[in-house]
Amino acid sequence: MDLDNLPPIFGQAFEMIEPGIELAQRWLLSPAAWSQFALLIVAYILAVIITRRLSPTLSRLLTPPSDQEHIIAQTRRFVLIFLPLLLPLFAYVFTAIGEQVVRSLFDSGAVIAFGKRVFLFIAARILVKHIIKDPFLKLLGKYVLIPAMALYAVGLLDDVTVALNETVVNLGNISFSVMSLVRGAIAGSLLFWLGRWSNDQSSAYISKQDMRPSTRELAIKAAEITIFGVAFLLLMNIMGINLSTLAVLGGAIGVGLGFGLQKIAANFISGVILLLEGQATVGDYVELDGGESGTIVKMTARATILETFDGRWIVVPNEDFITTRVVNLSDQGSANRYEAAFSVSYDTDINLVPDIIEKAVSTHPDVLQMPEPPDCELRGFGDSGIDFAVEFWVNGIDDGKNKYTSDVLFLIWNALKDHDIEIPYPQRVVEIKGQLPQ
Repeated sequence: MDLDNLPPIFGQAFEMIEPGIELAQRWLLSPAAWSQFALLIVAYILAVIITRRLSPTLSRLLTPPSDQEHIIAQTRRFVLIFLPLLLPLFAYVFTAIGEQVVRSLFDSGAVIAFGKRVFLFIAARILVKHIIKDPFLKLLGKYVLIPAMALYAVGLLDDVTVALNETVVNLGNISFSVMSLVRGAIAGSLLFWLGRWSNDQSSAYISKQDMRPSTRELAIKAAEITIFGVAFLLLMNIMGINLSTLAVLGGAIGVGLGFGLQKIAANFISGVILLLEGQATVGDYVELDGGESGTIVKMTARATILETFDGRWIVVPNEDFITTRVVNLSDQGSANRYEAAFSVSYDTDINLVPDIIEKAVSTHPDVLQMPEPPDCELRGFGDSGIDFAVEFWVNGIDDGKNKYTSDVLFLIWNALKDHDIEIPYPQRVVEIKGQLPQ
């Protein structure tokens, strides 16, 4: 073929595909190559037959009852999703057996070795398309694993790897190969995905343990820092970065914390102190000096999130819990005392009122008898009636879904009405001196 009159790019392309054309011609004219092609076809057909017979049996044996959730059932379900790989794997095994026979007869196995690589490529494609469900891993498999396996199947993976290693990128005094950059990107993606998955699993495991909420939160945070710290160190090692050089970076971070990031550092340390002391933890209802109040629903490294009874979230820096006064109204189930005020008429025998009200309030299912039963007290003599108040203890906060004071006032109203005790309304005595105007 005369390539002198064509653009140079066509000549370069022909030079790249010319070895492949020569290899194909040798395979087409070689009896050993034809025998290897035949073995590949036989191996594939045999793999199809065995897979069709074996897959239903394995599927029936590995499928657990739908109501089972123990570790063995979960393991069986996990193994079950890999059944689509049976076909390429059986074909690979039978091809490997045939390769030994061919090499012993013809001292050649290039065609059958190529077939083995093709079957591995098919297995990788099935893995990415039908088995992997995680979006990130599916994306990584689609754009990294499948192209790499395709290059391996046609025998170009080593050449591409050498070319990427020889391609060096210079950034000032720093130089690195493209291969190291690709390796770092892939390893970093896998390590931090694995770190996220491990963190989710460890958090779920720790959350099920019987321990104080503050200790549980601290254990979750410690596991998260440890997992991602190990992932970062492994990534540095894979990329060939000397960890001793991180001392300079650590010094720079220290200076940054001392100046611009001191608030972030203070909030982080305050969060650790909160988790260690356990004075306020997830589930507690707290009130701060700044007026913020609500139930703690989440504690992060920087801030604590409060949820109010009207559904709003308030993000409070952790430092505020250390440097200001905090009132904890729940402390994970401790009893709280409330009171309900009322008045009776001056015509009432007030000696009867405390016993009537205390018995009525004690009938409420959420009112506690410990540390003290309901206590009705005389508070004073008002302008329109005699003022009383009943004190009672409950487990919880008198707001949101709980309306203890409202329920107690209903009980007081009904008890007073049952005993014909009048609840006064405002009254004024007006004295008119002298004659009324005509």
